[in-house]
Amino acid sequence: MRVGVMGAGAVGGYFGAKLAAAGYEVAFVARGEHLSAMDRNGVRVESSSGDLHIRDALFTADPASAGIVDLILFCVKSHATQAAANACAPMVGPETMILSLQNGVDNAEKIAGVYGKERTLTGVVYIGAQVTAPGVIKHSSGGRIVFGGVGGQMPDGAARVAQALSTAAIPYEISPEIAKAQWKKLLWNAPFCAISCLTRANVKEIVESESLRKLAVDSMAEVIAAAETRGVELEHELIQETLEFSKTLGDFKPSMLQDLEAGKPLEFEAFNGIVVKLLRRAGKDAPTNEVFYGALSYLDKKIRNTAHPDR
Repeated sequence: MRVGVMGAGAVGGYFGAKLAAAGYEVAFVARGEHLSAMDRNGVRVESSSGDLHIRDALFTADPASAGIVDLILFCVKSHATQAAANACAPMVGPETMILSLQNGVDNAEKIAGVYGKERTLTGVVYIGAQVTAPGVIKHSSGGRIVFGGVGGQMPDGAARVAQALSTAAIPYEISPEIAKAQWKKLLWNAPFCAISCLTRANVKEIVESESLRKLAVDSMAEVIAAAETRGVELEHELIQETLEFSKTLGDFKPSMLQDLEAGKPLEFEAFNGIVVKLLRRAGKDAPTNEVFYGALSYLDKKIRNTAHPDR
């Protein structure tokens, strides 16, 4: 099996390295200093479960140089989904499967709009990882993938994807309720990513602060209401479960805070914007996420106005 990693940052780089270590031919599509470092020295994964150093692979900014692959791990940030879906066309053949490993709840639908539901899979990733230096990924926890078909339709190629993950010792689960899994993850991402960016607080500081914890709870209640507009029922008990889970993360920095500190565009549209828009469409308010959305929009605009062209 040939694998293409579209967006070889922390998530894509980690899973791509696992597949390469298992003997699969992997093409890592990235850009900027991270790509330059990988092209020179390969990609290194530092992990308590075992370090990896992958040199024998293709590292490129051009998907066309990879050619047609059997599996694409689609790992770009949500705001780049449409552009990246169009750009990866040279890697897509008649049998290619595309597995979205992105945050948010509608990215796989956008990919399926280009390539069809029969070759698109929705994935939810549970992992702690970050790029600590160009070409270097620090894996701190997790590494499990839950995936399913877009709109509940499981493509025939899903079994091939499962086999590849199994061979690479990547824990996975095939879920008939993948939409619910996505929304459960958004229940965490919407409040914790926003609050961490706006206050520069890590997860431990958020859950230990009465005022910040209340903001998180209010945001989660709006996420639950937004999920209902899409026919997804999230039990209100999940709010307390999410807070309890967060206590186990210690001083972890959410991914969007990592992006903010690196001067990269923010995923606020996928985390907070979707909540605001769905509830507005239903004639309801989302006051907490509206504040998050407005403030993060301002920060994102500042970042984009000063962003390095390679970012």
